[in-house]
Amino acid sequence: MKVFNSAAELQAYITTERTAGRTVGFVPTMGALHAGHISLVKRALQECDRCVVSVFVNPTQFNDPKDLATYPRTFEADALLLAEAGADAVFHPSVEEVYPERDERIFEVGRVAEVMEGAHRPGHFNGVMQVVSRLFDIVRPDKAFFGDKDFQQIAVVRAMVRLIGSPVQIVDCPIVREADGLALSSRNVRLTPEQRSIAPNIYRTLRESLDFAKEHTPKETELWVINQLNAIEQLRVEYYEIVDADSLERVESWQDSLRIQGCITVFCGEVRLIDNIAYK
Repeated sequence: MKVFNSAAELQAYITTERTAGRTVGFVPTMGALHAGHISLVKRALQECDRCVVSVFVNPTQFNDPKDLATYPRTFEADALLLAEAGADAVFHPSVEEVYPERDERIFEVGRVAEVMEGAHRPGHFNGVMQVVSRLFDIVRPDKAFFGDKDFQQIAVVRAMVRLIGSPVQIVDCPIVREADGLALSSRNVRLTPEQRSIAPNIYRTLRESLDFAKEHTPKETELWVINQLNAIEQLRVEYYEIVDADSLERVESWQDSLRIQGCITVFCGEVRLIDNIAYK
């Protein structure tokens, strides 16, 4: 496995691979890798000849400096995991390499970036679009692979790709969970043992809401989930919204859309966890 810190050196490698007729799959990450990331690498290796992974903590998508400062950085361990998984190349750049100049771009992709995470983390998705578009420019992959845990992020990236006319195919991949249902996340390492035992209640409650929803409206189901979780010590729901899976607009009735997703953010202590579930 090759490790590149320079965009120019990575591009030279990719040019050689493309000249040989090979396709390139790309997995953008912020490091602190876990089995969820590795599942994306394996999917990329199934669908493409080469897999390139970026490990870069992007400062422009953090609206809370404390969150940026405490985000785990474990590159040596990450590189070992990626080598074992069969990744062909890792791009581990400095901030200056990704942003040689201050990125002032504003991406206007509409409501998908304004609701839910967009409303609670102003500027977050514009930062995501800045870094993903920049990485796409550097790597120029055939396909890019993202995990469904970040359900809204995938919708935003797809909207950005349409906006800028990028040829990259966005591939969404299933959420990987612990045996007790907790969605794998780099933030999970910040949970205390007690919090780690509490956090699986998030997905348990989402699953139970599938039955509740059979005889209740989306709004009633949202409130039920929120109340169930807020009743558990150390859990505090920031939002739970049941939305059209494509537009991310809230639905009033289960008949409003063919694809409906529930998206949630919950604080477990001080750790912010996200998850989602499909209703139909």
